[in-house]
Amino acid sequence: MPVHRYRSVEEMGGPRWYEPGDPALFCAIRRLWRLGERTVQPRFPHGLFRHRSIEEMNASQEKWAQANFESFLERRATEKARLETAGAGSGGVAR
Repeated sequence: MPVHRYRSVEEMGGPRWYEPGDPALFCAIRRLWRLGERTVQPRFPHGLFRHRSIEEMNASQEKWAQANFESFLERRATEKARLETAGAGSGGVAR
């Protein structure tokens, strides 16, 4: 992947906007979804849930969000340990 260097913010240009129906828009959305899937990997219980109140629904969603966050922290710790182990075998330099 090339690295671009800019001397000022003006050289960077503005954000890229796609026209509705542009095939590049669908590719950009797909890449964004894949990035989110790789980094966050949210998991929710299957099925339809009925709640007696908004408070009960919010509590369920908060529980799912907390479980997803704990899963993310666990994956991050596992990946960090894997990189440290790999780095120790290559002279202490992790890549």
